[in-house]
Amino acid sequence: MAAPVRSVLPVVLLGCGGVGRHLLRHIVSCRPLHANQGVAIRVLGVADSSSLLVADDLHSNGFDDALLADLCAAKSAGSPLSSLLSRGQCQLFNNTEARRKVIDTASVLGKTTGLVLVDCSATYDTVGMLKDAVDCGCCVVLANKKPLTCAYEDFEKLVSNFRRIRFESTVGAGLPVIASVTRIIASGDPVSRIVGSLSGTLGYVMSELEDGKKFSEVVKTAKSLGYTEPDPRDDLSGMDVARKALILARLLGQQISMENINVESLYPSELGPDAMSTKDFLESGLVQLDKSIEERVKAASLKGNVLRYVCKIESTGCQVGLEELPKNSALGRLRGSDNVVEIYSRCYESAPLVIQGAGAGNDTTAAGVLADILDLQDLFHKTA
Repeated sequence: MAAPVRSVLPVVLLGCGGVGRHLLRHIVSCRPLHANQGVAIRVLGVADSSSLLVADDLHSNGFDDALLADLCAAKSAGSPLSSLLSRGQCQLFNNTEARRKVIDTASVLGKTTGLVLVDCSATYDTVGMLKDAVDCGCCVVLANKKPLTCAYEDFEKLVSNFRRIRFESTVGAGLPVIASVTRIIASGDPVSRIVGSLSGTLGYVMSELEDGKKFSEVVKTAKSLGYTEPDPRDDLSGMDVARKALILARLLGQQISMENINVESLYPSELGPDAMSTKDFLESGLVQLDKSIEERVKAASLKGNVLRYVCKIESTGCQVGLEELPKNSALGRLRGSDNVVEIYSRCYESAPLVIQGAGAGNDTTAAGVLADILDLQDLFHKTA
């Protein structure tokens, strides 16, 4: 028998790509678990890059589970949200109308039941909506890193009420990296240094190189396993790691921007997207990197070290790139696509706090987002 409902969390989701769809599936599959905990999540709206599907009645139970399942199936098949209008329960808003409706919804529910605006998109375009939602007293949950890595003023605005924002899944998918850092800081223990391997793709690539494999072959294998973006240069540029590093650095109080981070790309500009297509890069560009990477791997091995692609955040600055590390260190022992983060502070000076686990994947990231939503439940109105 389900427990009495104590917390009702109305949700509007921005982005129904891989992570967004997995989140909706998690919400549906966890209904019995949440019912036993006295929690109800009501999905009132879902937006993609061009439109917003929203419930007819914002104070209703939201979309039923059958509609959510059909929505996930439709988006997986490449169909537009408009294909679901015949189901009833909902209205469709396009482009600028969609943005205005999100803000209107935030304004109405922010003053009554409350709202969780969840950003699982991959764009900077949501920043304005998120800031408006914060002004309306709504909660914000992010898997999208970009709103936290644009202008520092935007970051400051979004985290101004820390009780109402969660962004664990922006760094390390579902790993408790953000929570660990904030708890250490809150205890009065200053964090002096963070070192991490925060790319499942590059973690896999670097560990496979230890077996003597060629860089080009490993990258192609990683692509075939689905570890890389469609254009592997999106991973090899290091920019995704740099965004995660920037979020952590700002969390430590550093008022810096992407321009302040030294990022080492694993390919030169002459092999970049402006110079050649993805197809040409995979067929003829990658192999040009084999010799230089092999030399660095051998040089590290002669010293008893291994190469890892890491971010280093210290008071003196933030760096992202290849590092030689001892084989027996937490980062040196890393294999496969796991993430590892070492946090150094006064209490963790000689032996850092080490967090390791799956740090990528739509399923893992979505689970982290759902946990963030549930972490906000005490802020919402209780029902009898």
